[in-house]
Amino acid sequence: MKFNNIRHIFFDLDHTLWDFDRNSGLAFNSIFEKHKIKIRLEEFLAVYAPINADYWKLYREDKVTKDDLRYGRLRDSFKGMKVNVSDSKIKQLSIDYIDHLPNHNHLLEGTVEILDYLHPLYELHIITNGFKEVQHKKMESSGILKYFRTITTSEDVGVKKPNRRIFEVALENATANVEESIMIGDNLEADILGAKDFGMQAILYNYYKTKFSADHYQVMEMKELTRFL
Repeated sequence: MKFNNIRHIFFDLDHTLWDFDRNSGLAFNSIFEKHKIKIRLEEFLAVYAPINADYWKLYREDKVTKDDLRYGRLRDSFKGMKVNVSDSKIKQLSIDYIDHLPNHNHLLEGTVEILDYLHPLYELHIITNGFKEVQHKKMESSGILKYFRTITTSEDVGVKKPNRRIFEVALENATANVEESIMIGDNLEADILGAKDFGMQAILYNYYKTKFSADHYQVMEMKELTRFL
């Protein structure tokens, strides 16, 4: 099936184009070495990943602040590992992590190839809940900024996906009509259901290879987008 009426494609960034898990692990490795934190990175990441996902859900729902997320996910991870790290050290680690994160810029497999394919055919845009101060750096350092005409962050708008308002502002920024727009992202709630609630078409990039309802168009690999676009 092809979406023949589409002129504007809106992408999520983390876990969709930018390899967040790999780059995050490299950032943690750097700051743990810097602060002489003696823990096995693989064990830490196994504990951290679900805690981080839970905090991001709370953040999308406005139940925690950005500072709560940054600090709490580390505090809870160290606590879960029974590793004693002082509050002051955790706060410094949370700052250093954000500073180091854009220094590692691996993209998910097929990202450059699909952007090269889509860029001559469509107007490309970003809608992200990620922190404003690092999202632009990630895109510039990884070499993909040139593909996108607009970038709309939740901090610019004041609400986060799946709130309708962020999609509304993103389309205003892009001078795009909803009927000619499609959203591509990895998060069913924020990206897919949020876009559909606003009236946009959507394709799930099934990053975690999870079973979802057949009601949603989805791809397991970026190259599969050529089936739709």
